[in-house]
Amino acid sequence: MGELMQEHRFADVLRAADALLLTAPENRDVLYLRAVAQRRLGDIPAALATLAGLEQMHPRFSRLYQERGHCFVALRQAPAAIEAFVRGVHINPALPASWSMLEGLYRMIGQTDNAAAAAAHVAKLKTLPSDVVTATALFMDGELAQAEQLIRAFLLKHGHHVEAMRLLARIGIERDVLDDAQLLLEGVLDLVPEYHPARFDYAQVLSKRHMHQRAREQVEKLLEVDPTDRNYRTLYAVTLVGLGLHERAIELYRELLPGAQQPAELHLSIAHALKTLGHRAEAVAEYRVAAAIGGGNGDAYWSLANLKTYRFEEEELRQMRAAEAATTTSVVDRYHLCFALGKALEDRQQYEASYEYYARGNALKRSTSRYRPEIFELNTRLQIEVCTPALFDRNKDGGAGAADPIFIVGLPRSGSTLLEQILASHSAVEGTQELADIARIVMDLQGRGRDAQRGDPRYPAVLVQMRAEDYRRLGEKYLSDTRVYRSGKARFIDKMPNNFRHVGLIHLMLPNAKIIDGRREPMACCFGNFKQLFAHGQEFAYSIDDIARYYRTYLELMQHWDAVLPGRVLRVQHEDVVNDLEGNVRRLLDYCELEFEPACVEFHKTERSVRTASSEQVRQPIYREGLDQWRHYEPWLGRLREALGDALTRYRD
Repeated sequence: MGELMQEHRFADVLRAADALLLTAPENRDVLYLRAVAQRRLGDIPAALATLAGLEQMHPRFSRLYQERGHCFVALRQAPAAIEAFVRGVHINPALPASWSMLEGLYRMIGQTDNAAAAAAHVAKLKTLPSDVVTATALFMDGELAQAEQLIRAFLLKHGHHVEAMRLLARIGIERDVLDDAQLLLEGVLDLVPEYHPARFDYAQVLSKRHMHQRAREQVEKLLEVDPTDRNYRTLYAVTLVGLGLHERAIELYRELLPGAQQPAELHLSIAHALKTLGHRAEAVAEYRVAAAIGGGNGDAYWSLANLKTYRFEEEELRQMRAAEAATTTSVVDRYHLCFALGKALEDRQQYEASYEYYARGNALKRSTSRYRPEIFELNTRLQIEVCTPALFDRNKDGGAGAADPIFIVGLPRSGSTLLEQILASHSAVEGTQELADIARIVMDLQGRGRDAQRGDPRYPAVLVQMRAEDYRRLGEKYLSDTRVYRSGKARFIDKMPNNFRHVGLIHLMLPNAKIIDGRREPMACCFGNFKQLFAHGQEFAYSIDDIARYYRTYLELMQHWDAVLPGRVLRVQHEDVVNDLEGNVRRLLDYCELEFEPACVEFHKTERSVRTASSEQVRQPIYREGLDQWRHYEPWLGRLREALGDALTRYRD
């Protein structure tokens, strides 16, 4: 069709588009070319109708608005054309044709200031290489692979180009390749320290990598230049949340509400912070506002469901069902709504309908994920090969000697937040959050140039090459980097579940740290993950087969740590904690070398920030009913039971 368009064979383009749309009616590019062909053939009403359908399915596609602008120009409707072109450049500033049309239209109606601004954009784009402009336009319209291919080829040919480097970094951010993005943006800022958009991108990357203090410092530099910039102020609030300064973050979010273009997002952020602080009623009110003004805002409805104690009203259920079924609802909103509906119907004991929504939400979420279980399984095999008694014996005098950290590891939904709350109720223990510092150290050790997906990972093989002093340096770095989350207590908790993959590294870095494996019966744990939509990470959790494989591999790796580091990790079974709370509290405290304190048994009375999905549950006394909730869904979990196999019994080994 592209060749037909270049040859101006618009009737042939239209016929080809109509044929393709019979089998792919939602294809964005085919619909766009159909509209262009219709306009070029003089059928403006048909073109506008095609664009209206395209907008319903792909509202963030900038070129549809540019094409609509051309249609209104043909109809000599200048105000409508201006509105369309403005919407296009708001989504994608790298549209030279739209800016040129805006310049002419503004001059025609006498808006000289707007015409000058459009002309400045045209001039700016003309200073950039055409490949950079094209790649930027592709990126803004979500065509990441094409944009990356074009911009990488440009950089290979032309070397350091600030805009091209920044664009490649932004593609990395979208693809969640944050270490690459960080390096690229550091290079840009070395070349042009006053390039504020790049510094803003850099602060975003640091925030996404949980380097909250460094991100805050970068945003403070930007606020010195422009303290009124809404984007800077919003990101500053995000960094405060990351540092646990929720009250100040809420103040900033509320200051940003007047005049906000997307107030629903701000209300969501306020609600999340209020939830973390334990202000449930206020959080519910904010979530409801976000849902009301956000239309089909799936995140708001899921956040209400994720409180675990909220019960939806009949009208809310009707609105959620209607939004989930609407063709205009995005995939992201749809899977949020599916998980919310699954929880709402579970609370009403409508288990079959609930399971259908959970299954649909998981399938939608899995379709957006690049998770490959083989990578995790490869890492596990390599950990077992590399982390031997000989490695630990050779480095027995290494690592940092501090006994401050208490690591809680395991799978999500295994009771780890309960263990954290119990320990954080002790007067000598600081409850922090799920810290990303071990993951960052692993990424640094992984290095660059070799890739686990190609079967040649540098980590954990690099552990063999390191010396005792290397591990001491890493341990001291960990202690230094995590100090920002502490307020002076002797001990602190790092409750990042996925750290079970790195118990060997943790032992080498911090030989006196405590490590607790929070474990739960496999059917309950795996189904708990299946019905949980995580804010980020945990990509294994959106398929029955993936979850079962992950649980089995987790058991295999923990068995290895028990064999090569006997007695190093304390296993705590969730069911045992529920059945004998005080006995297991005493066992936990003995292992951590802490005196018994009654507050640890009355953990639900402890006031502190809790950021995980179990935040409301650990603010209530312990209850047994939660142990067997999965049995309501047993008729549909045969595949899970089969996939778990002998894990159903050996989890207690």
